Amino acid sequence: MRLALDAMGGDSAPQVVLEGAIEAARADQLPITLLGPEDVLESLLASYAPLPPSLQLRHAPQVVAMDEHPTVAVRDKPNSSIGMGLEMVRSGQADAFVSAGNTGAIMAYATLRLGRIPGIERPAIGAVFPTARGKSLLLDVGANADCKPSYLLQFAQMGVAYAQGVLGVSDVRVALLNIGEEPTKGSQLAQESYRLLQESSLKFVGNLEGNDLPHGLAEVIVTDGFTGNVVIKTAEGVYELLMASIRKALTSHFHYRLAASLLRPAFRAVARELDYAEYGGAPLLGVKGVVVIAHGRSNARAIRRALAVARQAVESSLLEALSKAIASQP
Repeated sequence: MRLALDAMGGDSAPQVVLEGAIEAARADQLPITLLGPEDVLESLLASYAPLPPSLQLRHAPQVVAMDEHPTVAVRDKPNSSIGMGLEMVRSGQADAFVSAGNTGAIMAYATLRLGRIPGIERPAIGAVFPTARGKSLLLDVGANADCKPSYLLQFAQMGVAYAQGVLGVSDVRVALLNIGEEPTKGSQLAQESYRLLQESSLKFVGNLEGNDLPHGLAEVIVTDGFTGNVVIKTAEGVYELLMASIRKALTSHFHYRLAASLLRPAFRAVARELDYAEYGGAPLLGVKGVVVIAHGRSNARAIRRALAVARQAVESSLLEALSKAIASQP
């Protein structure tokens, strides 16, 4: 196995990306190819010598900025760290590609260079998040702002394959994110998607409202990319507010500080469980290759976890499972 990693993707790249890659290569024995301008990477990596032998470099002279338009990037930067990493997957030189870079550009490059799985109209980004009963996968969370009912059905089919292969869930329940539990609630998209999901062979449990998501009532929840992106980013903001409020409260009084010193391990465990960095990255499902998109704000731990997610996807033969799941549907 070899994983291609975009060393130049992310708000704090390339420093934190290199740190995460080195941790993954040393601790997890992952063979990783770093892509980026060779002179930049070699200069930064010099301070980490000796490097793990499983870590390699590949010169990618062009870099896609986080705010760059995807179409322009694909047209003008064929030798970017994103484009060359996906080309490695296409040609079989790498088994998966990981990047914390420009999400739209990753989508555009991946669709162009890898192509879509037969039967998939649009790829989707899935986000894994913790619930009271384990983990759930929400998709789409940003790839498709406008959707058709058939897209959401395909998202559900791919989500089930991912939950079974990577998350290790044998009995996968599927739900539709909506503004009410009744089948007649929501937009025309939601109502038509409900009908398609109900008629499918999936274990569809109906609509879930936003406040139901943390309770783990379904392992796969589908929605359009606009709604999913708002949900995930709202959850991240609530997590940051919650952690900040707890820290402020625990340091506001001497007695609270004493109690906090005793409860610190418990607080850290909860914070780690809810931290996006613990879940690494979001799989881009529907393209003919394993692609994991990490958060733009990823730290070294998040990069290491994203690489681990990619490895799990490769080891579970995710691509074959997705193709089979789509082909088996009427």
